[in-house]
Amino acid sequence: MITDINQLDLNKRYSYADYLQWEFKERVELIKGRVFKMSPAPSVRHQQVSRNLLHFLDPFLWKKTCQLFHAPFDVKLNKKGKDTVVQPDICVVCDASKLDDQSCNGAPDLIIEILSPGNSRIERKEKFELYEENEVKEYWLVDITENSIIIYTLSEQGHYVGSKPYVTGENAVSTVLPGLDIPLTELFE
Repeated sequence: MITDINQLDLNKRYSYADYLQWEFKERVELIKGRVFKMSPAPSVRHQQVSRNLLHFLDPFLWKKTCQLFHAPFDVKLNKKGKDTVVQPDICVVCDASKLDDQSCNGAPDLIIEILSPGNSRIERKEKFELYEENEVKEYWLVDITENSIIIYTLSEQGHYVGSKPYVTGENAVSTVLPGLDIPLTELFE
């Protein structure tokens, strides 16, 4: 039983079975078998924007087949046999067969990550590539410093196509969830 993160060899590759045995307070993600420490508790600004996103998403999805989840919530992505468990800030799963009692097994339809100091390289590179490889249909990067959102949509060729940055005064529009239209002025209030 691993009870302290310092017991892990961060150069080693681990499996989801290993991940389930860890009982320490730090939050981590497992990306292609490698351990990534998550930032400590999110900032107040991060939490405010996350809450505002939920404020728009929850009523939009009410009584629809798609379900809304927010961190901490395990998403297991094992394309190409790589053990991966991430905890996106927000995700939407439209295929209920991907859900078990504790997690999502496979790609959600939409993942939203809120950038914070210290995590933007992971969100912009590691997770971008991971979500693209695992065919997450839409990936939103929310920048709380710039008050902007870039939406990446999976093309028919399996590659992300990025939107222009949506900024305050504009609306972020989903293609995966038709009708979802979020006014950024209200989101970043």
